[in-house]
Amino acid sequence: MEKWSLMTITVLLALTVRWAVSLGSYSGAGKPPMYGDYEAQRHWQEITYNLPIRQWYFNTSDNNLLYWGLDYPPLTAYHSFVCAYIAKLINPDWVALHTSRGHESQPHKLFMRATVFVADLLVYIPAVILYCYSLKETSAKKKASTWCVSGALCILLYPGLILIDHGHFQYPLSLGLALWAVLCLSHDWDLLGSVAFCLALNYKQMELYHSLPFFCYLLGKCFKKGLKGKGLVLLTKLAGTVLLSFAACWLPFGTDVDQIMQVLRRLFPIDRGLFEACMFSSPHPLPCPDKVANIWCSLSVLIKIKNVISPRTQLKLSFAVTFLSLLPACIKLTVQPSLRGFKFALVACALAFFLFSFQVHEKSVLLVSVPVCLLINEIPFMATWFLLVSTFSLLPLLLKDGLLLAYAVTTPAFLAVCLASFSILEKTSAEDLQLKAFSHSLKGYVSWFKSFPRIVRSLFLVSLSLMGVLSVLSAAVPPPPSLPDLFPLAVSIVSCSHFLLFFVYFNIVLLWDSKNRGQKKMS
Repeated sequence: MEKWSLMTITVLLALTVRWAVSLGSYSGAGKPPMYGDYEAQRHWQEITYNLPIRQWYFNTSDNNLLYWGLDYPPLTAYHSFVCAYIAKLINPDWVALHTSRGHESQPHKLFMRATVFVADLLVYIPAVILYCYSLKETSAKKKASTWCVSGALCILLYPGLILIDHGHFQYPLSLGLALWAVLCLSHDWDLLGSVAFCLALNYKQMELYHSLPFFCYLLGKCFKKGLKGKGLVLLTKLAGTVLLSFAACWLPFGTDVDQIMQVLRRLFPIDRGLFEACMFSSPHPLPCPDKVANIWCSLSVLIKIKNVISPRTQLKLSFAVTFLSLLPACIKLTVQPSLRGFKFALVACALAFFLFSFQVHEKSVLLVSVPVCLLINEIPFMATWFLLVSTFSLLPLLLKDGLLLAYAVTTPAFLAVCLASFSILEKTSAEDLQLKAFSHSLKGYVSWFKSFPRIVRSLFLVSLSLMGVLSVLSAAVPPPPSLPDLFPLAVSIVSCSHFLLFFVYFNIVLLWDSKNRGQKKMS
């Protein structure tokens, strides 16, 4: 009973923080003609409610694709339709065709914010709570109970997701569904987990970041059971489940090949080029001022990739580098499938996509951060560090949206909660960071690990100081006229440098994980 009371308080605190952030500004507020993501979501409600399904993804006189044309999979469109139906009952002006464009009012803002709250309450928050309850340590029940509440508190107070969902404006449904999929797999409900992940993928195509770990883990599980017996049966069931799930989601579009191809073209606009994921959909698009903390944006400071490499070559280059960076984790997970390895592979693969893939948006870092949240009980120090850096990498976008105060309050608060819950500064040994197997493999260099905790703590404090200084400079100091993007670029490069080191770290932990330890299940 006490544990449930503490969890209730945790959820209420998380909701209070979300409510406080939602009181502030949102993406594109009062900035015509394109406004921002808030208007994009409202416009999709307008389109899906007033137009027949066959016109949702096509450019017509009633659906100008250059003005926030629908570019997410069918489940996003269906969700927009449901929200629009409710909006129509409250105030038809909110979704009136053409005349509602750029609509901004306090009642409508309250409605839109409420739809995000409902999505959080119905999908994301329950998944987090049940995930934390599903983690049982081998130690005393009291300790397990403490972790359950502390873990849920840290995950639910992760500022990056709160600031983007309830500040900038975004729905947490795809990430919530992906969490449900992880939860199902942790209980060996593989078919339900497959359905949940298919729903996540059909809500946002960016869930492809997580697709290979799901595929490799389940395929490895089939191999382990034997492809001439139970493994073949499981593989057949999984294939049928995936096909039926996709068929159900795409049913309204499945009768027309042109419809399917047009939806796919909208989902994967490869002609935009390597850097154009964050361009406004306008007749004369300009590069978005937000700098993505991945390798391509960082390299472009030294090498103008857009000027020396054609768009098609950019696509091939990013595909090759991404594929090679994914390969070690995928092979390891397929050969030695384990739930622990699966969670680390989710992080490693998502981070590889974020760093090296084509058309990455700065918000895509959340696809890495949520799996990192799932590891906060195993590697609290590194998980906290990564989550702080991921939030910092969003700073240029948050400043543009007027969310500086929310960022300045939620980020230190999150750090304080992690310090209090897990004493992270005391968990920096090679064993605490899951690097013991790696340290043994170095043989002659093992002695260097004696000072490892002190070195790691020092790097962490230097990192925090650097992020703090850049945050203050970005918010308070005007950049030189000749270098207007100086601070966003600095944030991007610093964040990218961190992410590259984290990428190496997560792969080391996964690849050096012993077979016996790797087979431990998340109970």
